Amino acid sequence: MPPRNQQKLRVPLKQSVMMLQRFCKDKIKEQLASVLPIVIYLILFQSVILGMPLHESGTIAAGIGLVVIGLAFFLEGLFLGIMPLGEILGVKLPLKSGIFTITAFSFILGFGATYAEPSIAILKANGSFVKPWEAPLLFVMLNQYAGYLVASVGIGVGIAVVAGMLRFMKSLSLKPFIFATVPLLIIFTVLGVFDKNILYITGLAWDCGAVTTGPVTVPLVLALGIGLCRTAGDEENDSMGFGVVTLASAFPVIAVFILGIFLNLNLPDPMPQSEFFDAANREAALAIVGTEERLQALYEQFTANALPAHDAVKEAVNLFNVAGTKFLEAAQAILPLTIFILLVFIVILREKLPKKDEILLGIFISVLGMGLFGIGMEYGLTKIGTQVGSRLPASFSMIEMSDSQETMRNFDRSIVQKSITPEGEVNEFFFKKEADNKYSQIPFVEKNYDDSARIYRYIPRIGPIFGEYGGSGGYLMVILFAFIMGFGATLAEPALNALGMKVEELSVGTFKKTTLIYAVATGVGFGIALGAVKIIWDIQIFKLLVPAYAVLLVMTFFSDEQYVNIGWDSAGVTTGPVTVPLVLAMGLGLGEKLPGVVEGFGILSMASACPIFTVLVMGLRAGRKAKKMQNLMNGGGRK
Repeated sequence: MPPRNQQKLRVPLKQSVMMLQRFCKDKIKEQLASVLPIVIYLILFQSVILGMPLHESGTIAAGIGLVVIGLAFFLEGLFLGIMPLGEILGVKLPLKSGIFTITAFSFILGFGATYAEPSIAILKANGSFVKPWEAPLLFVMLNQYAGYLVASVGIGVGIAVVAGMLRFMKSLSLKPFIFATVPLLIIFTVLGVFDKNILYITGLAWDCGAVTTGPVTVPLVLALGIGLCRTAGDEENDSMGFGVVTLASAFPVIAVFILGIFLNLNLPDPMPQSEFFDAANREAALAIVGTEERLQALYEQFTANALPAHDAVKEAVNLFNVAGTKFLEAAQAILPLTIFILLVFIVILREKLPKKDEILLGIFISVLGMGLFGIGMEYGLTKIGTQVGSRLPASFSMIEMSDSQETMRNFDRSIVQKSITPEGEVNEFFFKKEADNKYSQIPFVEKNYDDSARIYRYIPRIGPIFGEYGGSGGYLMVILFAFIMGFGATLAEPALNALGMKVEELSVGTFKKTTLIYAVATGVGFGIALGAVKIIWDIQIFKLLVPAYAVLLVMTFFSDEQYVNIGWDSAGVTTGPVTVPLVLAMGLGLGEKLPGVVEGFGILSMASACPIFTVLVMGLRAGRKAKKMQNLMNGGGRK
């Protein structure tokens, strides 16, 4: 029985509901402020700058609404149910257990947090964009072995967290870890020069390092790391608690490369489409796609010219299936991690669970929020990102508007007419009667005509919007668009805001949160712009990554430890649940519309490298100013 002075406060039901409504309203407003600006920017760019209407606008609007609500619920549940336990574990685990227990806990925490990251599911969803004959290994990793891919990323993060915790306990500098890890990453990256299969997974591998450090991993790892750092007696240098996010971004890249090299042993090299579907290469094709059914489906999709049909019943069933899958994935991602943390808390630390009701409610809200976010991502962020990305090439070239196609039934081939250009090129066309009794001229493309069904599929074409082919205006427009998108999306990332607040707190206000955020956002903007350049001109990713990280190694050598820790960690927190789906979808949509481009991965890897550069530049400048000030003070003292 509680003491008399600890009586529970009873709140009327009506007042409780009003308090809950105000709370939910505030949290949803926070996420709206994060998500809406970049979404509005995408819509305005497509409708105003490119002059194209938003396709499936109702579905996208509903999806974005679910993203906002889901993200609000997920983050609130995370901070209510999981983060308090992570902070307590960071402080008390080193006091009540040995190094073996700490390393085992760190590995499982890193592995489990990977599965709980909302962004990790986006990688698996992008397998359908890859053509198996163009990039066999990339197709296999994103389709047949998607589970292996996520597991390898989780193992990489787990090992990184272990290395980070050992570093904290021994008070080691981050620089030796960087100088040992980055050259290894460069070696793996250069392997793509000698093997095209490895070349085409290079962007994916580096992007995997970017998606692993989001709103789940970063706060948990930072809380554990800073707690261990303080317990180890290094209270005077709390910035030592940073750096593990860097390792959690680098080690998964190595793990994905190792998985790719292993899977590549039994795979054929990239080949032409005709050779892939040739009966003589059936065994090689099956090694890539796995089953006869999948091979037949691909054949019908890419060669039989099957016409898609709109079926409201099928779409409703698909929505139901997607919802069930997303909630199941959310439970599978969050519950094992939380159960593990609770077991460590109760069994190893033997602590009484603080605020049990709040923690259980937080876990439930996290699962609910992640499920809603997953559905919204499927129908909102991914759709709008892909749509805008697929339309970007219209700035500088002519593209087909596949989602605006029109099916003409009972088509009579005899109405098709011919014309000839002064150069002797023959073109075919026909006239179509519009609803206002006007007639429009429609080009006739033989491959879009199904003679047996008497169906013609008209796919409108548009572009180039900004000048003729080869003009620079359209290219500059896409690069500028990518920069603004990266800059704006980064400002909305909750993980970066969390890092900024922690940096300002630990530096006692000398390192402002806004300074870090704008430096990182500028770096991400430049990085995504470089990623767009990589896709537009089909530049091999190693030509960008290797020089970039070589420069970063030199800058790291001359930088202070504090800025090294913060700068390299900032690269890992820039790519979270808002940036990842938009950037990945944009890159894949852009690559899909450009001839000769096999894959659209790699933008995130550039978005991770450039922020390190901007923060280190800021750190070197601050270091020079501090030295000048110190020299002036010393000189004044001697006088």
